[in-house]
Amino acid sequence: MKILLVTQYFWPEFFIINDLVKTLASQGHAIKVLTGKPNYPDGEVFDGYAQENRQQEWFDNNVSVFRVPLRPRKKGGAKNLFLNYWSFVWNGLRFFPAAVKDEQYDAILVFALSPITAAIPALYLKWKLKTPLSIWVQDLWPESLSATGFIKNRFLLALVSLLVRGIYSRADTLLVQSKGFIEPVSRYADKKKIIYYPNSYKDEYLGVEQRPTQLKGNTLPVELTNLLERFFCVTFAGNLGTAQSLETIVDAATKLKHVPNLRIVLVGSGALFDWLLEQKEKRKLDNLILAGRFPSEVMSQIFQLSEALLVTLKKEEIFSYTVPSKVQAYLASSRPIIAVLDGEGARIIEDAGAGLTCGSEDVNGLVACIESLYGMSDKEKQKMSESGRAYYLKHFEMGSQAKRLVEILDNRLVENG
Repeated sequence: MKILLVTQYFWPEFFIINDLVKTLASQGHAIKVLTGKPNYPDGEVFDGYAQENRQQEWFDNNVSVFRVPLRPRKKGGAKNLFLNYWSFVWNGLRFFPAAVKDEQYDAILVFALSPITAAIPALYLKWKLKTPLSIWVQDLWPESLSATGFIKNRFLLALVSLLVRGIYSRADTLLVQSKGFIEPVSRYADKKKIIYYPNSYKDEYLGVEQRPTQLKGNTLPVELTNLLERFFCVTFAGNLGTAQSLETIVDAATKLKHVPNLRIVLVGSGALFDWLLEQKEKRKLDNLILAGRFPSEVMSQIFQLSEALLVTLKKEEIFSYTVPSKVQAYLASSRPIIAVLDGEGARIIEDAGAGLTCGSEDVNGLVACIESLYGMSDKEKQKMSESGRAYYLKHFEMGSQAKRLVEILDNRLVENG
């Protein structure tokens, strides 16, 4: 199958779409990616890329990538994000059609993180190429704009609702990453076109009896390796932003000072990194470790050396519908999970029997979960690890999910004649 992927975010930015593209290509499908200049999460265009020009390159040696100029996110804020979002729309409409001139595709797929406006150039390509369009919805608009405080004006939110309705109405298929998304998305689109298609995770060691804890060429700093090996480490990995309810983690670390040999390790970067540094110093939190960001290739090693893995989200209705993409990676890693979540994300951990859960922003609940896991026997923790791994293989393994995606796209191609 020939698939045209439209996404504002792509390698070397770290998102699951990168591995999904690799997997599809390895299964014999031809993929072309239309995207912008990488600048997430720090807001500056990555080294090796220029903000202004168009650029053609290859990903993983066999996937063509075409990049348009993009205004970087900078330090965030409404103005910067607005300009970032609309620069992709404007330059996508200007340059994507020429990039695929005289080319034919079986399907157009939009990887739709925020902003949903990234789908607008794909709508034009759908008309231009006469090709079925599928949008893989990763974030709920306008709900996420309201929940994060990005837009508070009701009139503006109503306008965004109309925009979302218009985009969804022109898509042939709406793939949703969480079962919890089905009802909210159906407020803006025909429910018949909505299909549950979860995020997946590519396990480089699938079929290997035991994963190595040391990876050739991707060794961790000695200080971090020693820390993970010496202490009982509960590791949070990913974006350190407002949606992640980092206040809950800081407050829990404060209450857990009395627990010997315990460390809460935050791996990643984001808008609240400096705030976390301030809180660590102000509260004298020796048990809170800010490890920084690491390449995706070593995350498996970090997970393997951790006693447990932590996922948190703010207490907002929209986040109860969401399954953070780190959940699939955590399940695959065969480590116990502590989930401070409401709704769909917590349900998956509980169904999998993969760890302990409490409600979003529940500081005392998080403290109780960590203390409970800290006191468990190795046998109890191993049972959680094995249950999570089995659930991952059944529901979220990327090879099988890539095949399912092709089936969905192929069925839509047949329906469209």
